Amino acid sequence: MNSLSPTSRLQPQPELRFAGLRFHPMTTDQTVAALAARPADLPFDILITPNAEHAWLRRKDAAFDRISARAWLSTNDSRVLRKAAAIGGVDLGFAPGSHVVERLFKTVIAPADPITIIGGDASVIADLVRQFGLTRVAHHNPPMGFIHDAAAVQTAVEFVVAHPARFVFIAMGPPQSEKLCLRVIEDERSTGLGLCIGSSITTLIGRTPPAPQWMEDRGLVWLYRLLREPGRLWRRYLVRGLYGLGLGLIDSLAFRLRLKSPSPRD
Repeated sequence: MNSLSPTSRLQPQPELRFAGLRFHPMTTDQTVAALAARPADLPFDILITPNAEHAWLRRKDAAFDRISARAWLSTNDSRVLRKAAAIGGVDLGFAPGSHVVERLFKTVIAPADPITIIGGDASVIADLVRQFGLTRVAHHNPPMGFIHDAAAVQTAVEFVVAHPARFVFIAMGPPQSEKLCLRVIEDERSTGLGLCIGSSITTLIGRTPPAPQWMEDRGLVWLYRLLREPGRLWRRYLVRGLYGLGLGLIDSLAFRLRLKSPSPRD
């Protein structure tokens, strides 16, 4: 895929629909270029990086479905879904949250740039600050399960309002991260871009070892994570993930038979 031209960096690639999800078929380089080009004073919006589990979550959670449908940028986080889409002749691109976050901190974010982080242990944020020499980090860690507590959600929204930043990193998993961003958008007082990046910061600073390169190259990151934390992750990968993969394989067959198009306009 060609690099985005300077005049088109703010506009995501035409979106595709696959496995019940939206994708802008972009590389990590293209995604980072688009993020870097977006002015910090635009109204708050969101980057999401869907994987197979997101198909299940969109079916089960109306608020998650709503924010997923209108996110400014939605890039593919799953090599498995990319391979499934390729069966149908479609390239979803690949710009996972962990790669985007690493590139932002290493090539875009300067030490004196203000950034806001919601979620994550204080010691993790301290390591991030130390490793990258950051001087203007605002951090708020909501309580466990806060998304079901209206007061705790409002506290997080007010924190984002009070600490404007070009990038607001939401360091928690779906659907909490996306649903918090939806509340910030609906509040209409914030600027910048919310990045729903899960545990990417802990990976960046070395707290969570990345999968071996051979497993990443073969789309087996999910297996690496499952083997490390089977009790916590088996439902994500063996129930929700297989549901999303199944939807994807059905779509690929429909694409091959010309019964369906990945373009929402067709």
